[in-house]
Amino acid sequence: MSDTTTCAPPPIGRSLWQDARIRLLRNRAAVASLVALALMMLACLVGPLLTGHSYDRVYQDYVRVPGSLSAYPKAEALPGAVQRIATRIRATPSEIVAQADRVRLVLTAQRPIDQRLLVYFDRSDQFGTPVITANEQEGRRLSLEVPIERQYFLFGTDSNGRDLLTRTLIAGRVSLAIGLLATGVALIIGVAYGATAGYLGGRIDMVMMRIVDVLYSLPFIFFVILLVVFFGRNFILMFLAVGAIEWLDMARIVRGQALSIRRQDYVLAAEALGVSTGGILRRHVIPNTLGPVVVYVTLLVPKVILLESFLSFLGLGVQEPMTSWGVLISDGARAIQATPWMLIFPASFLVTTLFALNFLGDGLRDALDPRDR
Repeated sequence: MSDTTTCAPPPIGRSLWQDARIRLLRNRAAVASLVALALMMLACLVGPLLTGHSYDRVYQDYVRVPGSLSAYPKAEALPGAVQRIATRIRATPSEIVAQADRVRLVLTAQRPIDQRLLVYFDRSDQFGTPVITANEQEGRRLSLEVPIERQYFLFGTDSNGRDLLTRTLIAGRVSLAIGLLATGVALIIGVAYGATAGYLGGRIDMVMMRIVDVLYSLPFIFFVILLVVFFGRNFILMFLAVGAIEWLDMARIVRGQALSIRRQDYVLAAEALGVSTGGILRRHVIPNTLGPVVVYVTLLVPKVILLESFLSFLGLGVQEPMTSWGVLISDGARAIQATPWMLIFPASFLVTTLFALNFLGDGLRDALDPRDR
Protein backbone atom coordinates (compact mmCIF):
# COMPACT_ATOMS: atom_id res chain seq x y z
CA MET A 1 0.00 0.00 0.00
CA SER A 2 1.23 3.47 -0.78
CA ASP A 3 0.58 6.36 1.51
CA THR A 4 -1.28 9.18 -0.19
CA THR A 5 -0.70 12.58 1.25
CA THR A 6 -2.89 15.54 0.45
CA CYS A 7 -1.17 18.87 0.05
CA ALA A 8 -2.78 21.86 1.62
CA PRO A 9 -3.59 24.64 -0.82
CA PRO A 10 -1.12 27.51 -0.70
CA PRO A 11 -2.23 30.51 1.33
CA ILE A 12 -3.83 33.26 -0.63
CA GLY A 13 -2.18 36.61 -0.09
CA ARG A 14 -3.93 39.93 0.15
CA SER A 15 -3.22 42.89 -2.06
CA LEU A 16 -2.71 46.43 -0.83
CA TRP A 17 -6.27 47.35 -1.84
CA GLN A 18 -7.73 44.39 0.10
CA ASP A 19 -5.76 45.35 3.17
CA ALA A 20 -6.84 48.96 2.74
CA ARG A 21 -10.50 47.94 2.56
CA ILE A 22 -10.22 45.86 5.74
CA ARG A 23 -8.49 48.69 7.62
CA LEU A 24 -11.04 51.19 6.34
CA LEU A 25 -13.96 49.07 7.55
CA ARG A 26 -12.35 48.88 10.99
CA ASN A 27 -12.28 52.67 11.19
CA ARG A 28 -15.65 53.50 12.77
CA ALA A 29 -15.42 57.22 12.08
CA ALA A 30 -14.71 56.63 8.39
CA VAL A 31 -17.52 54.08 8.03
CA ALA A 32 -19.97 56.35 9.85
CA SER A 33 -18.91 59.22 7.58
CA LEU A 34 -19.41 57.05 4.50
CA VAL A 35 -22.92 56.13 5.66
CA ALA A 36 -23.70 59.79 6.45
CA LEU A 37 -22.57 60.86 2.98
CA ALA A 38 -24.64 58.14 1.33
CA LEU A 39 -27.72 59.21 3.30
CA MET A 40 -27.06 62.87 2.51
CA MET A 41 -26.80 62.20 -1.21
CA LEU A 42 -29.91 60.00 -1.15
CA ALA A 43 -31.85 62.70 0.71
CA CYS A 44 -30.77 65.37 -1.78
CA LEU A 45 -31.71 63.20 -4.75
CA VAL A 46 -35.03 61.79 -3.53
CA GLY A 47 -36.08 64.25 -0.81
CA PRO A 48 -37.39 67.07 -3.05
CA LEU A 49 -39.80 64.60 -4.65
CA LEU A 50 -41.31 63.78 -1.25
CA THR A 51 -41.63 67.19 0.42
CA GLY A 52 -44.71 68.18 -1.55
CA HIS A 53 -43.26 71.57 -2.51
CA SER A 54 -41.39 72.93 -5.49
CA TYR A 55 -38.12 74.68 -4.75
CA ASP A 56 -39.34 77.85 -6.51
CA ARG A 57 -42.97 77.82 -5.28
CA VAL A 58 -43.76 81.04 -3.41
CA TYR A 59 -46.32 80.95 -0.60
CA GLN A 60 -47.29 84.58 -0.03
CA ASP A 61 -49.23 83.70 3.12
CA TYR A 62 -46.30 81.84 4.69
CA VAL A 63 -43.37 84.25 4.53
CA ARG A 64 -40.69 83.51 7.17
CA VAL A 65 -42.76 81.05 9.17
CA PRO A 66 -40.75 78.83 11.55
CA GLY A 67 -40.43 75.10 11.07
CA SER A 68 -43.15 72.96 12.60
CA LEU A 69 -44.19 69.31 12.70
CA SER A 70 -47.85 70.34 12.61
CA ALA A 71 -49.59 71.64 9.52
CA TYR A 72 -50.17 75.25 8.56
CA PRO A 73 -52.34 77.29 8.87
CA LYS A 74 -52.56 77.19 12.65
CA ALA A 75 -55.99 77.38 14.22
CA GLU A 76 -55.28 80.74 15.85
CA ALA A 77 -54.30 82.24 12.48
CA LEU A 78 -57.51 81.33 10.65
CA PRO A 79 -59.72 84.21 11.91
CA GLY A 80 -57.12 86.79 10.88
CA ALA A 81 -56.73 85.18 7.45
CA VAL A 82 -60.51 85.19 6.94
CA GLN A 83 -60.68 88.83 8.04
CA ARG A 84 -58.05 89.90 5.49
CA ILE A 85 -59.82 88.16 2.62
CA ALA A 86 -63.21 89.51 3.71
CA THR A 87 -61.78 93.03 3.69
CA ARG A 88 -60.80 92.59 0.04
CA ILE A 89 -64.33 91.33 -0.72
CA ARG A 90 -65.74 94.40 1.13
CA ALA A 91 -67.70 92.30 3.57
CA THR A 92 -67.73 91.62 7.29
CA PRO A 93 -67.10 88.06 8.51
CA SER A 94 -68.95 86.57 11.46
CA GLU A 95 -69.78 83.21 13.02
CA ILE A 96 -66.35 81.84 12.08
CA VAL A 97 -66.12 78.16 13.03
CA ALA A 98 -62.87 76.34 12.22
CA GLN A 99 -63.08 72.58 11.78
CA ALA A 100 -60.43 70.03 10.88
CA ASP A 101 -60.60 70.51 7.12
CA ARG A 102 -62.88 73.51 6.54
CA VAL A 103 -64.03 76.85 7.89
CA ARG A 104 -67.68 77.87 8.22
CA LEU A 105 -68.43 81.58 8.21
CA VAL A 106 -70.97 84.21 7.28
CA LEU A 107 -70.24 87.25 5.17
CA THR A 108 -72.47 90.31 5.44
CA ALA A 109 -72.38 93.60 3.56
CA GLN A 110 -74.57 96.65 3.02
CA ARG A 111 -74.77 95.87 -0.68
CA PRO A 112 -75.13 92.53 -2.47
CA ILE A 113 -71.80 90.70 -2.36
CA ASP A 114 -70.20 90.11 -5.73
CA GLN A 115 -69.72 86.33 -5.71
CA ARG A 116 -66.91 86.64 -8.23
CA LEU A 117 -64.79 88.18 -5.47
CA LEU A 118 -64.93 84.90 -3.55
CA VAL A 119 -62.06 83.83 -5.80
CA TYR A 120 -59.80 85.57 -3.26
CA PHE A 121 -60.26 82.54 -1.04
CA ASP A 122 -59.12 80.27 -3.85
CA ARG A 123 -56.10 82.47 -4.59
CA SER A 124 -54.98 82.25 -0.99
CA ASP A 125 -52.40 79.63 0.04
CA GLN A 126 -54.52 78.78 3.07
CA PHE A 127 -57.94 78.06 1.56
CA GLY A 128 -59.56 76.27 -1.33
CA THR A 129 -62.61 77.05 -3.45
CA PRO A 130 -65.48 78.24 -1.20
CA VAL A 131 -68.96 76.76 -1.38
CA ILE A 132 -72.03 78.95 -0.77
CA THR A 133 -74.41 77.11 1.57
CA ALA A 134 -76.94 79.94 2.01
CA ASN A 135 -77.74 83.17 0.14
CA GLU A 136 -79.93 85.51 2.21
CA GLN A 137 -81.08 89.14 2.20
CA GLU A 138 -80.83 89.40 -1.56
CA GLY A 139 -77.13 88.49 -1.59
CA ARG A 140 -76.08 90.73 1.31
CA ARG A 141 -75.58 87.72 3.59
CA LEU A 142 -73.70 84.64 2.40
CA SER A 143 -72.98 81.49 4.39
CA LEU A 144 -69.79 79.79 3.21
CA GLU A 145 -67.87 76.59 3.68
CA VAL A 146 -64.22 77.10 2.76
CA PRO A 147 -61.80 74.13 2.57
CA ILE A 148 -58.51 74.54 4.40
CA GLU A 149 -55.36 73.82 2.40
CA ARG A 150 -52.92 72.22 4.85
CA GLN A 151 -49.19 72.72 4.26
CA TYR A 152 -46.22 71.27 6.13
CA PHE A 153 -43.02 73.28 6.48
CA LEU A 154 -40.65 71.16 8.53
CA PHE A 155 -37.76 73.63 8.18
CA GLY A 156 -39.94 76.72 7.84
CA THR A 157 -39.91 79.12 4.90
CA ASP A 158 -37.52 81.79 3.67
CA SER A 159 -37.96 85.52 3.08
CA ASN A 160 -39.95 84.86 -0.11
CA GLY A 161 -42.22 82.20 1.38
CA ARG A 162 -40.49 79.18 -0.20
CA ASP A 163 -40.15 75.86 1.60
CA LEU A 164 -36.71 75.79 3.20
CA LEU A 165 -36.47 71.98 3.40
CA THR A 166 -36.96 71.60 -0.35
CA ARG A 167 -34.54 74.40 -1.11
CA THR A 168 -31.92 72.96 1.26
CA LEU A 169 -32.10 69.58 -0.48
CA ILE A 170 -31.99 71.17 -3.94
CA ALA A 171 -29.03 73.25 -2.76
CA GLY A 172 -27.36 70.02 -1.66
CA ARG A 173 -27.70 68.69 -5.20
CA VAL A 174 -26.00 71.79 -6.59
CA SER A 175 -23.21 71.97 -4.00
CA LEU A 176 -22.42 68.25 -4.16
CA ALA A 177 -22.60 68.26 -7.96
CA ILE A 178 -20.20 71.19 -8.16
CA GLY A 179 -17.89 69.51 -5.64
CA LEU A 180 -17.86 66.19 -7.49
CA LEU A 181 -17.68 67.61 -11.02
CA ALA A 182 -15.00 70.18 -10.22
CA THR A 183 -13.02 67.48 -8.42
CA GLY A 184 -13.42 65.24 -11.46
CA VAL A 185 -12.07 67.99 -13.72
CA ALA A 186 -9.14 68.55 -11.36
CA LEU A 187 -8.54 64.79 -11.15
CA ILE A 188 -8.41 64.23 -14.91
CA ILE A 189 -6.23 67.25 -15.71
CA GLY A 190 -3.99 67.00 -12.64
CA VAL A 191 -3.28 63.26 -12.86
CA ALA A 192 -2.52 63.32 -16.59
CA TYR A 193 -0.39 66.48 -16.35
CA GLY A 194 1.51 65.48 -13.22
CA ALA A 195 2.16 61.91 -14.33
CA THR A 196 3.48 63.08 -17.71
CA ALA A 197 5.76 65.70 -16.14
CA GLY A 198 7.09 63.34 -13.48
CA TYR A 199 7.75 60.42 -15.82
CA LEU A 200 9.36 62.38 -18.65
CA GLY A 201 11.48 64.52 -16.32
CA GLY A 202 14.28 66.75 -17.50
CA ARG A 203 13.54 69.93 -19.37
CA ILE A 204 9.98 68.87 -20.16
CA ASP A 205 9.28 68.48 -16.46
CA MET A 206 10.87 71.87 -15.73
CA VAL A 207 8.82 73.67 -18.40
CA MET A 208 5.55 71.99 -17.38
CA MET A 209 6.02 72.82 -13.70
CA ARG A 210 6.95 76.43 -14.47
CA ILE A 211 3.60 76.70 -16.24
CA VAL A 212 1.98 75.44 -13.04
CA ASP A 213 3.88 78.08 -11.04
CA VAL A 214 2.63 80.82 -13.37
CA LEU A 215 -0.96 79.63 -12.97
CA TYR A 216 -0.48 79.57 -9.19
CA SER A 217 0.30 83.28 -9.30
CA LEU A 218 -3.13 84.16 -10.77
CA PRO A 219 -5.65 85.26 -8.10
CA PHE A 220 -8.51 82.80 -8.02
CA ILE A 221 -11.26 85.39 -7.48
CA PHE A 222 -9.90 87.54 -10.31
CA PHE A 223 -9.94 84.50 -12.59
CA VAL A 224 -13.57 83.71 -11.72
CA ILE A 225 -14.65 87.33 -12.19
CA LEU A 226 -13.11 87.33 -15.66
CA LEU A 227 -14.98 84.15 -16.56
CA VAL A 228 -18.25 85.62 -15.28
CA VAL A 229 -17.71 88.81 -17.29
CA PHE A 230 -16.97 86.97 -20.54
CA PHE A 231 -19.30 83.96 -20.29
CA GLY A 232 -21.99 84.99 -17.80
CA ARG A 233 -23.19 83.17 -14.71
CA ASN A 234 -24.20 79.57 -15.11
CA PHE A 235 -23.88 76.26 -13.34
CA ILE A 236 -21.39 74.71 -15.79
CA LEU A 237 -19.05 77.67 -15.48
CA MET A 238 -18.82 77.20 -11.72
CA PHE A 239 -17.29 73.74 -11.68
CA LEU A 240 -15.14 74.46 -14.73
CA ALA A 241 -13.67 77.54 -13.05
CA VAL A 242 -13.02 75.77 -9.78
CA GLY A 243 -11.72 72.61 -11.44
CA ALA A 244 -9.44 74.61 -13.72
CA ILE A 245 -7.63 75.98 -10.66
CA GLU A 246 -7.68 73.03 -8.25
CA TRP A 247 -5.85 70.68 -10.62
CA LEU A 248 -2.59 72.47 -9.85
CA ASP A 249 -2.23 70.85 -6.42
CA MET A 250 -3.22 67.50 -7.90
CA ALA A 251 -0.53 67.82 -10.58
CA ARG A 252 2.18 68.46 -8.01
CA ILE A 253 1.14 65.50 -5.87
CA VAL A 254 1.04 63.10 -8.83
CA ARG A 255 4.35 64.47 -10.18
CA GLY A 256 6.09 63.70 -6.90
CA GLN A 257 4.77 60.15 -6.97
CA ALA A 258 5.71 59.70 -10.64
CA LEU A 259 9.31 60.81 -9.99
CA SER A 260 9.76 57.89 -7.59
CA ILE A 261 7.80 55.38 -9.67
CA ARG A 262 9.87 55.98 -12.82
CA ARG A 263 12.89 54.45 -11.07
CA GLN A 264 11.10 51.23 -10.11
CA ASP A 265 12.21 47.94 -11.64
CA TYR A 266 8.87 47.17 -13.32
CA VAL A 267 8.96 50.54 -15.13
CA LEU A 268 12.55 49.93 -16.29
CA ALA A 269 11.55 46.46 -17.47
CA ALA A 270 8.64 47.89 -19.44
CA GLU A 271 10.96 50.39 -21.09
CA ALA A 272 13.40 47.60 -21.98
CA LEU A 273 10.56 45.62 -23.58
CA GLY A 274 9.73 48.58 -25.80
CA VAL A 275 6.44 49.64 -24.21
CA SER A 276 5.45 53.10 -25.39
CA THR A 277 5.44 56.10 -23.09
CA GLY A 278 1.63 56.27 -23.13
CA GLY A 279 1.40 52.59 -22.26
CA ILE A 280 3.76 52.96 -19.31
CA LEU A 281 1.80 55.94 -18.03
CA ARG A 282 -1.52 54.11 -18.34
CA ARG A 283 -0.42 50.73 -16.96
CA HIS A 284 2.25 51.52 -14.39
CA VAL A 285 2.62 55.16 -13.42
CA ILE A 286 -0.96 56.38 -13.04
CA PRO A 287 -2.36 53.23 -11.31
CA ASN A 288 0.40 53.38 -8.68
CA THR A 289 -0.37 57.01 -7.83
CA LEU A 290 -4.04 56.33 -7.04
CA GLY A 291 -3.49 55.86 -3.32
CA PRO A 292 -2.50 59.46 -2.53
CA VAL A 293 -4.85 60.70 -5.25
CA VAL A 294 -7.91 59.04 -3.66
CA VAL A 295 -7.05 60.57 -0.30
CA TYR A 296 -6.58 64.00 -1.83
CA VAL A 297 -9.87 63.74 -3.71
CA THR A 298 -11.82 63.22 -0.47
CA LEU A 299 -10.18 66.36 0.89
CA LEU A 300 -10.63 68.31 -2.34
CA VAL A 301 -14.42 67.83 -2.50
CA PRO A 302 -15.09 69.76 0.74
CA LYS A 303 -12.60 72.42 -0.37
CA VAL A 304 -14.48 72.89 -3.63
CA ILE A 305 -17.83 73.02 -1.81
CA LEU A 306 -16.45 75.74 0.47
CA LEU A 307 -15.14 77.66 -2.55
CA GLU A 308 -18.54 77.45 -4.23
CA SER A 309 -20.21 78.58 -1.00
CA PHE A 310 -17.78 81.49 -0.77
CA LEU A 311 -18.41 82.53 -4.38
CA SER A 312 -22.18 82.24 -3.89
CA PHE A 313 -21.86 84.27 -0.70
CA LEU A 314 -20.20 87.02 -2.78
CA GLY A 315 -22.91 86.81 -5.44
CA LEU A 316 -20.71 85.15 -8.07
CA GLY A 317 -22.24 81.68 -7.78
CA VAL A 318 -25.55 80.14 -8.81
CA GLN A 319 -28.45 82.51 -9.34
CA GLU A 320 -32.11 82.52 -8.34
CA PRO A 321 -34.35 80.62 -8.42
CA MET A 322 -31.67 77.90 -8.30
CA THR A 323 -29.79 77.81 -5.05
CA SER A 324 -26.87 76.25 -3.22
CA TRP A 325 -25.82 75.90 0.39
CA GLY A 326 -23.66 79.00 0.02
CA VAL A 327 -26.62 81.05 -1.26
CA LEU A 328 -28.89 79.85 1.55
CA ILE A 329 -26.24 80.55 4.19
CA SER A 330 -25.74 84.03 2.74
CA ASP A 331 -29.49 84.72 2.92
CA GLY A 332 -29.71 83.27 6.42
CA ALA A 333 -26.77 85.34 7.67
CA ARG A 334 -28.53 88.55 6.63
CA ALA A 335 -31.70 87.60 8.53
CA ILE A 336 -30.20 85.69 11.45
CA GLN A 337 -31.82 87.81 14.16
CA ALA A 338 -35.37 87.54 12.87
CA THR A 339 -35.25 84.08 11.28
CA PRO A 340 -32.34 81.99 12.65
CA TRP A 341 -33.70 78.78 11.07
CA MET A 342 -32.80 80.15 7.63
CA LEU A 343 -29.12 79.88 8.63
CA ILE A 344 -29.18 76.89 10.99
CA PHE A 345 -30.56 74.24 8.64
CA PRO A 346 -28.43 74.80 5.48
CA ALA A 347 -25.34 75.40 7.64
CA SER A 348 -25.99 72.10 9.45
CA PHE A 349 -26.15 70.21 6.15
CA LEU A 350 -22.95 71.85 4.92
CA VAL A 351 -21.03 71.25 8.16
CA THR A 352 -22.16 67.61 8.32
CA THR A 353 -21.01 66.98 4.75
CA LEU A 354 -17.64 68.67 5.31
CA PHE A 355 -16.97 66.74 8.52
CA ALA A 356 -17.95 63.44 6.90
CA LEU A 357 -15.66 64.03 3.92
CA ASN A 358 -12.74 64.97 6.16
CA PHE A 359 -13.21 61.92 8.40
CA LEU A 360 -13.46 59.71 5.32
CA GLY A 361 -10.28 61.26 3.94
CA ASP A 362 -8.44 60.58 7.21
CA GLY A 363 -9.65 56.98 7.16
CA LEU A 364 -8.53 56.46 3.57
CA ARG A 365 -5.16 58.00 4.33
CA ASP A 366 -4.60 55.57 7.20
CA ALA A 367 -5.93 52.60 5.19
CA LEU A 368 -3.79 53.27 2.12
CA ASP A 369 -0.55 53.99 3.98
CA PRO A 370 1.78 51.08 3.04
CA ARG A 371 3.78 51.58 6.22
CA ASP A 372 0.77 50.31 8.22
CA ARG A 373 0.63 46.92 6.45
